Amino acid sequence: MRKFGLVFKLLMIVLTLIILQACLSPDDLTVDETEPLTDLSPNEYLNTAFKDAFPVHYESFLRNMGNGRPPVSKFIPEYEPYLPILFAGFAFEQEYNTTRGHTYAVEDVISIARIGERSIGSCMTCKSSTVTPLLEEFGDDYWAANFRGEILPRMEELASIGASEELGEYGHVSIGCSDCHNPVTMELRITRPSLTNALARQGIDVTEATRNEMRTYVCAQCHVEYYFEPELKKVRFPWDLGNRPEDMYEYFQTIAIEEGFDYDYIHAVSGSPILKAQHPEYELWSYGSHGSAEVSCSDCHMPFERRDDRRKISSHYWISPLETIQQSCRTCHSDKTEKYIRERVGAIQERHLNAVHESQDLTVEAHYYVNRMITAGVPENKIIEAQNFVREAQWYADIIAAENSDGFHNPQGGMDTLRMASDAANNVLKLATEELLKLNVDLDELRTEISKVKETVLNEEDPFQKHIHATNEFFPKQN
Repeated sequence: MRKFGLVFKLLMIVLTLIILQACLSPDDLTVDETEPLTDLSPNEYLNTAFKDAFPVHYESFLRNMGNGRPPVSKFIPEYEPYLPILFAGFAFEQEYNTTRGHTYAVEDVISIARIGERSIGSCMTCKSSTVTPLLEEFGDDYWAANFRGEILPRMEELASIGASEELGEYGHVSIGCSDCHNPVTMELRITRPSLTNALARQGIDVTEATRNEMRTYVCAQCHVEYYFEPELKKVRFPWDLGNRPEDMYEYFQTIAIEEGFDYDYIHAVSGSPILKAQHPEYELWSYGSHGSAEVSCSDCHMPFERRDDRRKISSHYWISPLETIQQSCRTCHSDKTEKYIRERVGAIQERHLNAVHESQDLTVEAHYYVNRMITAGVPENKIIEAQNFVREAQWYADIIAAENSDGFHNPQGGMDTLRMASDAANNVLKLATEELLKLNVDLDELRTEISKVKETVLNEEDPFQKHIHATNEFFPKQN
């Protein structure tokens, strides 16, 4: 009996292994990623070049073209109507739109109003698969090269081949295959040095990353907060002190200033030195529940899907997991219904957006209170103190508003950061009120004028004209 039991256990182990082997797809098996998998050049950058070798993946990639609706302004009441005030004095005041997909990245960066004659090569960095050859060709001169005068003409030369009607004018050189894959071996790779450098400063060697880590790192090349170094204008990630918004703010207050970077722009309403936050999906994810559990970006945004031939591939249709709940969410949360997940996420995002609007509203008021401090003749040291509070408030409000998950990547972290934004804005209002009362300034009149300017911006129907109403005779321009 004992012998029979041992044989039975061995048979069960063998059977289990057979079943697992049958379930695994080629994507799941360990392969030698140094072996050539294609006949492509290691310098290939055209997305269309991968079509014949990977037709199923390419078909998935083409689905991103379905997001080709015209850009939608975030300045309208349904989104964030006071952004033209918060960005007053900076290029973002002119145009800031909702996202519409990686395959439209080049088209959008070329056409958006805030890319002007003084824009630089760094602005192309996360938009095109031609960036790798551009970096190779220009070297460190790439970063500060004139966007329209030098980078765009060369990018268009590189894009003159390989076009495809199904990918539109620039989809064949927008963010795509070679940005994340070695064209020869198809192993995941980092093509943007800014990420490699940022991780190295944190003591992380990206060459030792696991495949699961790489399934996040390829996204972290672009879905991050960044700024341009003052000398070479290189894209740099402010992670030296940590990935949380407060860590990055401390970095900007210390290391960045020591290295010559003070601010992105001087605010037209308050005269405050403002940091323009970008889109820190990676940073917020990294200390949220999914990041802490080592759930990669690809697990949710590129879920495995079965094709007609029963082969399993990672989806290359980059959309919200709410569109693929069964594959993206219920593989782990199988005890939850799709309805529950959708409602749960919706509740988180609704609370988050309400908090974003509250912190933005307070920060707008803070800017105008500082403007009145300036025009009323408050002592300069008090104005500077208030401006520093405004800088802090806008940083915390903006970095969460700019994060594209509407709070889901890190609900608690987002709320904590928005609380810090509101605290800093309230510090401005408190300080300004004390100083303005000393000068007998009519605070009721001030609040009335703030309401008027906000209403004027809100009611302006042309998104491109909203920013011109941010300042007026009562609130004169400060930069």
